[in-house]
Amino acid sequence: MTATVTSTSAQPARAGITFPDGFVWGAATASYQIEGAAREDGRGPSIWDTFSRTPGKVYAGHTGDIACDHYHRYRDDVALMAGLGLASYRFSIAWPRVRPDGTGPVNPKGLDFYDRLTDELLGKGIDPVVTLYHWDLPQTLEDKGGWANRETAEAFGDYAEVVYRKLGDRVATWTTLNEPWCSAYLGYGSGIHAPGVKDPAKALAAVHHLNLGHGLAAQALRAAGAQRISITLNPCEVYPVDPESPADRDAARLIDGLANRIFLDPLLRGEYPADVLEHIGRLTDLSYLQDGDLKIINQPIDVLGINFYNPSYVSAKPGAPGALDYPGSEGIAFRPPAGPVTDMNWPIEPASLTRLLTRIHRDYPGTPLMITENGAAFPEGPSADGTVPDQRRIDYVDGHLRACHDALAAGVDLRGYFLWSLMDNFEWAEGYAKRFGIVHVDYTTQQRVLKDSAKWYREVIRRNGLE
Repeated sequence: MTATVTSTSAQPARAGITFPDGFVWGAATASYQIEGAAREDGRGPSIWDTFSRTPGKVYAGHTGDIACDHYHRYRDDVALMAGLGLASYRFSIAWPRVRPDGTGPVNPKGLDFYDRLTDELLGKGIDPVVTLYHWDLPQTLEDKGGWANRETAEAFGDYAEVVYRKLGDRVATWTTLNEPWCSAYLGYGSGIHAPGVKDPAKALAAVHHLNLGHGLAAQALRAAGAQRISITLNPCEVYPVDPESPADRDAARLIDGLANRIFLDPLLRGEYPADVLEHIGRLTDLSYLQDGDLKIINQPIDVLGINFYNPSYVSAKPGAPGALDYPGSEGIAFRPPAGPVTDMNWPIEPASLTRLLTRIHRDYPGTPLMITENGAAFPEGPSADGTVPDQRRIDYVDGHLRACHDALAAGVDLRGYFLWSLMDNFEWAEGYAKRFGIVHVDYTTQQRVLKDSAKWYREVIRRNGLE
């Protein structure tokens, strides 16, 4: 993409808008970020248990051992969701809770937790949306090479069928992977996420094996009778700093290939982009690409999940070191944010979400879309009267919901919106230092308090729109 977007914290004030009938309103979480109970009921260690215990990897040595204690408090949390009026709740299954070593015996107590959670949700009229993998790979699989090893993709397909056999009679929507970009590039490229590997060749092998794992899981789910199959990506618009510069446009195309097309094209077209293959072929042996893999990856899906937080701006800069999470990006510079940012220092540009959705709609026609994550970290905590004013989060979500509505008006088949996140939680390498939730969590007492954004979102859901 070559258009330039002006940074803004929100779109200009407009008249009220209404979303289509049946538009799904939800919220999302992930297992390691909220469950806790890291050593209970037979759960095995994950790469995040190991990584968070490695000195210097996670802020202040924080771990997910307790997190939000959702494993014990799920009934209260589901009641909270019902009070907000959520139609759907997206949660992830902890692979090491279900199969502690990744491939061996199933742990019945682990599956029973998700069985109880599913029933609790349905009892409150909330549709469960299951994500099978949100980064907590069993450590035993990582010891064998993790996602850089083809066997992990094969194990993932088997694990998907195990979970479906337990929950498939009540769960309609199955998401295979969450943000494989992060699993591959942050886990095996830059090493800032678990398992903390810094090896561009392994990062690129992980990309393919994650794609393959999705395909194998989708096949297993479909054969078992799954109604709706999905995958969640975190694509972003990549803009050249100078749209008139051929070198900047080339830089943007390269980063777009590594960020977006390396996942979208094999998933939805059954092929890797030629320019991306040429690029990664200069960096690593492509022998991990086997005959038949692309056919497996290119399984029909019923909805594509989009996690969106911010765009990227890049320019050609000879001598620039590039970024470890984009293998082979030497000579490319990433522009720092030029406008308002969240507590993660991520730029706030709602218009870029509209552009992204319309681009995917145009380039991959016939694919229904769902916003499966969108939200912002801001540090506001309880005030003296016990309330949690967080107007900046309200403004952020308002702007991005209007961007979604603009995409709908442009003809995009957008089915719903899941806010990230239901509650403050363990924010990966940032530990408990960053708060994305619309519900404030006191990690000492585990008290939950609705932020102003939660009350606002409840009204958005009630209205099916914005004032």
